[in-house]
Amino acid sequence: MNILSKPISLGKLEVKNRFVRSATQDFYGAPDGSVTDRQLELYRLLADNNLGLIITAHAYVQYPLGKASINQNAIYDDKFIPGYRRLTDTVHAGGAKLVLQISHAGRQVTPDFEHVPVAPSAVPDSSSNVVAREMSEDEIFSLIDAYAAAMGRAKAAGCDGVQLHIAHGYMLSSFISPYTNRRTDKWGGSLENRNRILGEIMARGHRIVGKDYPVLVKLNSTDGPTGEGYLSLSDVVYTAKALENWGVNAIEVSGGIRENRGVMSRAGVLKPEQEAYFAAAAQSIKAAVNIPVILVGGLRSLSVMENVVASGVADMVALSRPLVKEPDLVTRLLSGQAKAACVSCNACFNPAGLRCWLPEKG
Repeated sequence: MNILSKPISLGKLEVKNRFVRSATQDFYGAPDGSVTDRQLELYRLLADNNLGLIITAHAYVQYPLGKASINQNAIYDDKFIPGYRRLTDTVHAGGAKLVLQISHAGRQVTPDFEHVPVAPSAVPDSSSNVVAREMSEDEIFSLIDAYAAAMGRAKAAGCDGVQLHIAHGYMLSSFISPYTNRRTDKWGGSLENRNRILGEIMARGHRIVGKDYPVLVKLNSTDGPTGEGYLSLSDVVYTAKALENWGVNAIEVSGGIRENRGVMSRAGVLKPEQEAYFAAAAQSIKAAVNIPVILVGGLRSLSVMENVVASGVADMVALSRPLVKEPDLVTRLLSGQAKAACVSCNACFNPAGLRCWLPEKG
């Protein structure tokens, strides 16, 4: 058996193989945040092609401040539960498991949004020239409640688990980084304070969903720039260990924020030596925790993916852009294709939709 075909347990979640579809914004959601038929079609195709675990695109937990972009899915209200139940049923019919990623935009909003975004601190976003308003403590507690409620909705929808988005510069990521969190109260400053919100979300979430409901996280390993004032790998390892203590069942390792998007999704990944660019960070995290680690970022070749798992760098491999080009990629790899067709051009960041494969519908 290929090492990537072996099953794995993420807490109580049993996954049939080591292939993960990482959360990927498809821009196919309805304007109000509801799941659409186009998304059901996309997820059906992914599930039918040997993915073990599918993680949804990030769904915002508060409205309007939590919304990051147009046609983004939402989970801030019970009215969204039926749509995710349909999505779960679709994915289960293909033999895969579904985890709902929950998120809040924080400072990273579309510049033409009419509202002023909120964040841990009022730090200008150089990619948009937007300056967020610093949150009050009451707003932080409301945010914690919103995340916990979203966890409950994921369970009510039949999703196999939930993933907290603590990466890519969105709200929770901006709390753990000293670059975006410059608070001087109990929510900022020390490592313990910058991570406090994560512990509160886990505690309140567990009261709603129970401690056996699978909770995963996507964790930033770097802001991009390094040095004093930015997120360090030692900071990240501290956060990973804390998350394990709080009951998280698996950690997906990524990196980069919108101001440094080239870190998150490197262009022109064409050679094996360019792949798996967060592998060193994943290996450091894996050495510090006793829960499964998932690696995303530039994985294109089957041989590289196999080596990631066989060498103990990570326990699972996650794909995003390659599955836009080839939603049946895992089937192709298991049938002998050596690598993905994706050339990392990043055209799939087009907010008009992932047109790399899905034809226009009326």
